[in-house]
Amino acid sequence: MKDTWGLIDTGHQDAAINMALDECLLLWHSAEKIPPVLRFYGWATPTLSIGHFQKERTIYFPGIEQHGCQFVRRLTGGSAVLHDDELTYSLVVSEQKPYIEDSIRKAYHTLAQGIFAGFKELGIDAQFSMPEEHFIKERSAVCFERPSDYEMLVDGKKISGHAQTRKMGVLLQHGSLPFTMNQEMLFDLFAFSSEEMRARKRQAFSNKAISMNEAAGRAITYDQAVAAFTKGFEIGLNLEFTRFELTPSQWEEVRKLAESKYRSDEWNLKFQKKVHA
Repeated sequence: MKDTWGLIDTGHQDAAINMALDECLLLWHSAEKIPPVLRFYGWATPTLSIGHFQKERTIYFPGIEQHGCQFVRRLTGGSAVLHDDELTYSLVVSEQKPYIEDSIRKAYHTLAQGIFAGFKELGIDAQFSMPEEHFIKERSAVCFERPSDYEMLVDGKKISGHAQTRKMGVLLQHGSLPFTMNQEMLFDLFAFSSEEMRARKRQAFSNKAISMNEAAGRAITYDQAVAAFTKGFEIGLNLEFTRFELTPSQWEEVRKLAESKYRSDEWNLKFQKKVHA
């Protein structure tokens, strides 16, 4: 029997609104005000998002200023992601659903079926990245430098990234699906021991990551990607979707959370604050 989720496409928003909306979806679903939801969106301004527990010392803030990027801390974990020319998805679903396993790895594997099927819809031959010992040993502040459990690879290169958290009985997952990658900008946003190291990392990156346009051999539009991954989640997770729209009062709640939390240094620079307290 198919499960029914809400589906929403909120278009291109700024960093604080994007993160506040995802947190509000989690809160509303926990309170049983809304069904499970799959959301698609983009970014009005290039944005570097960092994981919930990531230290700011890995970030080169003059580079963020130089490129006119926004900076925000996610509710989910993982490494930093440059959100630029990409489709982003988020989903919220109760941990009580029978297909949401207690194991983080197993839950990733289940939800990744939707992404896997979505790539197939786009004609992209992606494969699962299986968790292996060397993935655990190699650490990086840059999300697309290494695959983690059940992310997607094309020709051995990472094509998607995801991050997850569980709060108040709800699983929230973020996913990044880039159309193109601006490697010049990306490596200007991180702190390195020397400019030589920065250049070396930038040069090696093309062997580790691939964009959807490169993998498909054509330019994929935002709308085409939304349609493909909507179909992918329908097939991969055996879902059906109903249109979900926010009410004016819900949008107001999102805006208030964006201002009070996701635009604040207290949240975005919380580890830096602790160091200098």
